[in-house]
Order: sequence, then C-alpha cells, then structure tokens
Amino acid sequence: MGLGPVGPIAPGRPRRWIICGDRQRRFAYLLGVETTVDIVEALRAENQTLRQKLAQFEHELMQLKRLVFGTKSERFLPASSPDQLPLFEGTLANSAPEEPPALARVRSRGLRKKPVRQVLPSHLPREVVVIEPDLCTTGLKKIGEVVTETLDYRPARLVVLRRVRPKYVDPLCEERGVVIGTLPARPVEKGMAEPSLLAHVVIEKYIDHLPLYRQVQRFKREGITLSDSTLGGWIAESADLLLPLYDALRQQALKSGYLQADETPIAVQSAQQQGTTHRGYYWVYHAPLSGLVVMDYQPGRGRDGPKAFLRGYAGALQTDGYVAYDDFDRRDEITCYGCWAHARRYFHEALASAPEWAEHALEEIGRLYDVERMLREREASPQERRRLRQEQALPVLRRLRAYLEANPGLPKSPWGQAVSYSLSRWAKLCRYTEDGRIEIDNNLIENAIRPIALGRRNYLFAGSHAAAERAAVLYSLVGTCKQHAVNPQQWLSDVLGRIATHPMRQIGELLPPHWKRASKSESGS
Repeated sequence: MGLGPVGPIAPGRPRRWIICGDRQRRFAYLLGVETTVDIVEALRAENQTLRQKLAQFEHELMQLKRLVFGTKSERFLPASSPDQLPLFEGTLANSAPEEPPALARVRSRGLRKKPVRQVLPSHLPREVVVIEPDLCTTGLKKIGEVVTETLDYRPARLVVLRRVRPKYVDPLCEERGVVIGTLPARPVEKGMAEPSLLAHVVIEKYIDHLPLYRQVQRFKREGITLSDSTLGGWIAESADLLLPLYDALRQQALKSGYLQADETPIAVQSAQQQGTTHRGYYWVYHAPLSGLVVMDYQPGRGRDGPKAFLRGYAGALQTDGYVAYDDFDRRDEITCYGCWAHARRYFHEALASAPEWAEHALEEIGRLYDVERMLREREASPQERRRLRQEQALPVLRRLRAYLEANPGLPKSPWGQAVSYSLSRWAKLCRYTEDGRIEIDNNLIENAIRPIALGRRNYLFAGSHAAAERAAVLYSLVGTCKQHAVNPQQWLSDVLGRIATHPMRQIGELLPPHWKRASKSESGS
C-alpha cells in the first residue's frame, strides 16, 4: 500500500494525498482530504457513526424481541435486592449450615398455611337441599345440622316479557272511549330489547371484549336469531341515550382540578377506500381524586384534540413527554407534571447497551417508588405525603440528576436518549414532591386504557368514526363504574330504563358514584 497524489497537480489546486487502494482512493477523493491525518480522522468518524447505527439497530431488535417473546414488567430488581435470591455459589457461601433433611421437611410443612374456604356472598340466592340419613329416623330426636355451601352455576336465560294491557269502555258513557294502560318508556322505541338485554350486549363487547358476531353465535345457541347489524343498532341507540350523561361526566372531570392524560390508537374502517383502516386515537383523561374516566375520540394525534377538550380547564395536568401537551406549559392556570413510569421505561431499554449506568439509574428510581409504596401502606394524607416526599424523595432526585449530568452518553444511544428525556423534563418530573395529591406517574390512566387494548385485539377496528365516538362514550361510563366498584350490568340496566324520562338538570345523579350512593341509601345500608 503506497502513498501518492491524486493525478497531476494543476496550478492553484491543493495537493490531495490518499492511501492507495480502491476503497481508500474513493473515500479520499469524495471527502477531499489533504493528509493521512485527515484520512484517519475521517475513517474514525465514519467508524463511530457506523457503531452508533449498529447499536441502534441492536437496541431496536432487542425491543422487538421483548415485545414478542419477553415479559412486560419494567420493575427493576438489583442483584442485591432482598426480593431476589442469589443463585448457586453465592447462596451456598452465605447461607447457614444445612439442617438434616427430615427436620427441614417437617418445618416447611409447619409453615404452610391451611387453606380456608371463602365465605360465599350472602346476596346470592340459596337453593336448599336436605340430605336425610339412609337409615330410618323414626323416633329419633334432631339435635342439630351440618351445613355445607358450594357454588353452582345456572346459565343465563333469555326471558320474554309479555305485557298484557286490558282494554275497557264505560257502557254508561261511550264518549270516554277506550281506557288502556300506558306502556312504560323503552330505550329503543318500537324495539324488542329491554334495558337489561341492551346492557348485556354492551358489557359483553366493551368489558368482556366479545365481538358482535360471537354474541350472535351465543344467541343462536339459545334459539334466538339476531344479526350483527341488529346488535350494532342496539349499541348505537344505547350510546345516543347515554350521550347527555357522558357530557355531564366530562364537565365533572374538568372541575376536578387534577387530570392525567394519555392517548392510545384505534383502527377505524375507512369510508373512502374499501378494505382499509384509518388510525384514530382515544385521548383518555382520568381524574384520580374523583375516580372519573373520560375518553375523547379524535381522528388524529395532533394537539387540537387535547386543546379543545381542556378548553377552560384549570388545575394539575399529568402527562408523558408527548409534544402535543407542550402548549399547556404556557397556560398560567395549568400546572404540568411528568410521569416517572415513562422516564423509567427509557432507562430500562438502555440496560442492554449501558448496563452499569442504567442499573444505577433504575436503582435510584426504585428508591423513589419505595417511598410511594411506604406512603400507600401507611394510607398517608396529602399533607403527610408531601412532607415525606420532601424528606426522602428529594435527596434521591438530586443525586440522580447529578449522576445523569455527569454521564450523558452518546446522544443517539438508548442511554443518551434516556438521559435527554429525563433532564429535558426534570422540573415536571420533580414537581410531584410539592403536592401530596399528585401521583408519581400515570400508571392509573394506563389501567384505564387497558380495556381498549384488549378490545381491539378482539374486534380489531371500529366500523366508522361515529362508531368510535360512541365507543368512547361507553368506555368512559363503564370505566368510571370500574373505578367506583359499581356493577356495570346493574348500573347500565337501571340507567337505560330511566334516562329517557329523567330530568336533564339532574342527569348527573345517574353517574356511577352518585348512583352508588343513592342505591345504598335506598337499600338502607
């Protein structure tokens, strides 16, 4: 391999040196390098770039494998964690001397808890079966009885309600005409579905994630033939009836003073091109203090969706780092908070490429969550939560920030992206320590989103934008039922039967939390 100039040197043309060889000749010519030092530096820069690309591709491949084959838990347990036992040599070296096997077995049996049969709920109906002895009991005196309760299942039944309305006339006054009872209001006018059946179809799809065609098959087994379009029409009618209640739910959530926000995609069948789908989004808003869940469907993921929904809102807003929420930083009436679960996810993804740095960061974040776990166990008040966070969480946050600033890593590496994400949002991530009402992360809203993720795996897509909007109404109301431990079948059956005649000024009384309190007061419990 030799060294020489590239071709004849023209007057005024700078001299260019290359390392002989086709690849080096091409490389030097394209870059216009002058000396061997420039060539080495250029090759070194190219090598660094290729290394970064390779690390990025390996990281993406690892994430894809984890999504397909791996576990979804992001909780990090360091090697020294008491929850994680050491293996092999470490266990034997640090453990106490072994006891005789027989004694060890006896002790392990003694530590086992004896299983206790669960007490069956008192509200379930009882069918009493008396079992007499095989022997003749004539002349014997009964001194007691032994009761054994087991749980049995009776398949759900379809019942035909036959309303008979006698017709009367007054023979002495024919001008009165025919006297007949008035039919009660029904959710679907001139339809055959009662409120309980409508509620059943809604619950099957939006809570149990059973698509309509499977429900049709189940009805066929009961001897009832219904079509997908009929069930879809029932759901549409139910959602339209519940729309005023959804509006009341939204208004109460906006008055709560603390909202968590996130978004999740939903495929929507396209009306323009047959066989294709459009990517819409459910924007989910959760009010942790009042236990309200509101889902707002939008055709896109732009900032117009949350901007319109949160118009007039004042209070705390907790989100991830999506740029659509950045506009709210400039609104004086809104205080923005970050989510440590999202920040932790970036460090978890950096474990493979930067294990030492990522493990240290995850250990520090784990200490923040240890504080939160302790507060939950103590059922601490907001004032106590703020005080203990200031005492125990703030020092951890200061140490973690200093560590991240001292170890920035490569900008495009997984570790560098994790550091950049956290430091660019550091004020929002630490602000939860100033208010005991605020959560450390958005995990509560993640739980509210989970039914949507499960549902779209089953019914795959919404039939239209209007269908997606109706689904948002139903998801919001049954999600709020879940937050307040309200049986959605009972609530929806009652509300669908009453909402058509309920005063609009008092529509908020039918929301799950108020309905639950009213039901308890009526039952006297």
